[in-house]
Amino acid sequence: MSVIESIHVDGVWRTATAGGTREILDPADATTLAVVAEGDAADTDAAIAAARRAFDEGEWPRTTTAERVAVLRKVADLLQRDREEIALMESRDAGKTVEEGRVDVDDVTSAFRYFADLVTNESGGRVVDAGSADVHSVVVHEPVGVCAMITPWNYPLLQASWKIAPALAAGNTFVIKPSEVTPMTTIHLVKLIVEAGVPAGVANIVTGAGDPVGARFGTHPDVDLVSFTGGLVSGTKVGQAAVAQAKKVALELGGKNPNVVFADICATEEGFDLAVDQALNAAFIHSGQVCSAGSRLIVEESVKDRFVAELASRARKIRLGRGTEEGVECGPLVSAPQLAKTEKYVAGAVEQGATLVCGGARPEPSDVRPESGYFYLPTVLDNCHRDMTVIREETFGPILTVETFTTEDEAVALANDTEYGLAGGVFSADTARARRVASRLRHGTIWINDFHPYLPQAEWGGFGKSGIGRELGPHGLAEYRETKHVYENLRPEPVRWFAG
Repeated sequence: MSVIESIHVDGVWRTATAGGTREILDPADATTLAVVAEGDAADTDAAIAAARRAFDEGEWPRTTTAERVAVLRKVADLLQRDREEIALMESRDAGKTVEEGRVDVDDVTSAFRYFADLVTNESGGRVVDAGSADVHSVVVHEPVGVCAMITPWNYPLLQASWKIAPALAAGNTFVIKPSEVTPMTTIHLVKLIVEAGVPAGVANIVTGAGDPVGARFGTHPDVDLVSFTGGLVSGTKVGQAAVAQAKKVALELGGKNPNVVFADICATEEGFDLAVDQALNAAFIHSGQVCSAGSRLIVEESVKDRFVAELASRARKIRLGRGTEEGVECGPLVSAPQLAKTEKYVAGAVEQGATLVCGGARPEPSDVRPESGYFYLPTVLDNCHRDMTVIREETFGPILTVETFTTEDEAVALANDTEYGLAGGVFSADTARARRVASRLRHGTIWINDFHPYLPQAEWGGFGKSGIGRELGPHGLAEYRETKHVYENLRPEPVRWFAG
């Protein structure tokens, strides 16, 4: 299998300087999907240098808003042109279903169009009243400069777009390092950006490991901003390195997300069905490999037994298999290490006193589930408590834990009892209660009687150890800008502060 030229520097696609390569595996059967270049520090430095030149000397930061918007809209159109190809690529690379891949492409398209609309509708700056007709004072926004981006393996295309779209809209140049596990759709996205007409050096990609590629972003003096989405440990290291050089930093570090279900929602069959259905969606979409997964079910004690029984019954019926196969609802985990990690979390929970209600094992192999694939059954663990590792740590697997409460205050306390604060859900037939609880939860996104939808015009990010900064929305654009105050004296006169 030939090596894909997956490194793009200064307008040129190439392999790694040192000749390194990496096999990308299909998680459904562990076969080689592609062989890509394995970049190193030299490739990273070359990409950063290209982005620096393109920003300092090139035309992109000085293009008109209309020109940048045209590129973003062109990228959106190209994404839709290649929708089926990209969806299939995302399915085979990350293990998700093709239908999930199609949703991702549509969401990415929406992100590019949103940021195009956002900058189109901006004024020329915010006029500040200086208290004098002789002063013209305005606050303007300018691009940060060279943006270094590190994205995760679970939503490679989506997470790349949340960084690239606002960065380009603001007039920045960038270097992106996708996850070494799932780089394929990010490579394709950069190809579309090049096809859309960005000048050489504006869009650069280096495929390779977090160290040395990603680690170099935080320490390189020519990088102005580092945006990272991934795990807490790696993100903290990247952030510390960047902050030491006073770079701008944006970190999205995951979550341990509660899904609070009150008994009143279960008083009707429609409400009960909704809450159970959404609990499954919250926990098991993309096999639980979602930073906002509702992996902690916190259900009112009076309905817990009925709720968990129905939940487990439906979880057992989830159709696992290769994401490209018709009728499959959940694909495999992304890699062998992730499968092993999931098995360890479940075994540890049982050892610590959790009750295994369903799942807890690899499924029997079949035509759509090769034995060599990284499949794991949707798992429900009852009788869980805060001292368990599976409750405290982000598992990134198809694991749903169950905790109970008897009062509203107890539900809020349990939901907030985490070092993370990314997202959470509240299910209640009482609108006032649901909104009251939502206002008390310390998480960046709260869904009421729903779970998982997001809007490109609404900010995404978390409290606590879920990170620093926001993506999407106006604040997502602001992350890629510097703010400048221009004060113009229209009738200048000597100050005469000093007598001499």
